[in-house]
Amino acid sequence: MVNFEEIAQSLVAGQASKVKEFVQLAVDQGTSAQTILDKGLIPGMDIVGRKFKANEIYVPEVLVAARAMHAGMDILKPLFAKTGIRHIGKLIIGTVKGDLHDIGKNLVSIMMEGAGFEVIDLGVDVTSEKFVAAVKENNPQIIGMSALLTTTMLSMKSTIEALESAKLRNRVKVIIGGAPVTQRYADEIDADGYEDDASSAVEKTKELLEIV
Repeated sequence: MVNFEEIAQSLVAGQASKVKEFVQLAVDQGTSAQTILDKGLIPGMDIVGRKFKANEIYVPEVLVAARAMHAGMDILKPLFAKTGIRHIGKLIIGTVKGDLHDIGKNLVSIMMEGAGFEVIDLGVDVTSEKFVAAVKENNPQIIGMSALLTTTMLSMKSTIEALESAKLRNRVKVIIGGAPVTQRYADEIDADGYEDDASSAVEKTKELLEIV
C-alpha cells in the first residue's frame, strides 16, 4: 500500500534517498506519476512552505527539501514524458535588468514548482524585451519579477510598460517582490500583486489565478 504521508514527511525532513525509495515503491505498485505528485510531493512542499513562512525552518532547510523533491521528480519525469503532466499554471520568473541577486527568486521558483506550477526561470539581469519575448513564446498566466536593489526596481515599471506596448499586459498577471519592494510600489506601477516571502508569493499567485 502506498503511504503518501511517508513521501511527504521524508521530503519535509530533506531525506532525498527515502523520498526516492518511497516514490519508486509507489511507481512499482502501479500508482500514477500524477497521483504521486499530487498526494505525496506537493503536500510535502506545502508543509515546507508553511513552516518557512512561520520561521520554523530557514533557507538551508528549504533547499534541502527541494533537493529531496527533485530526487522524487527524477523518477517521475520519464513517466510524465509519456503521459504528460497536469500543471496548475505556468509562471515566468526572473530578476530584473541590472540586478544579479537570485536567492529570493530561486526560493520562489522552488516553492512554485512544489505547488504544481510549471516554472520558466529566465535567470538574472532580465531585460524588458526578454520578458516580453518569453511571454510571446510560452504564453504564461503570470510573471514574477524580483529586485534587491532600489535602483533596479525601475526595471519592473519598464517591463510592465513594455508588456502594455506589446499588447500582452491583459494576458498575464504580474507579481513583484524583493527587499526594497512594497505594496505601495506595486500599486504605483500597476502590478497585480506583491509579497515579501516565497510562501506568500505562492498563495498570492493562486489567488490571482483563482486556483483553489
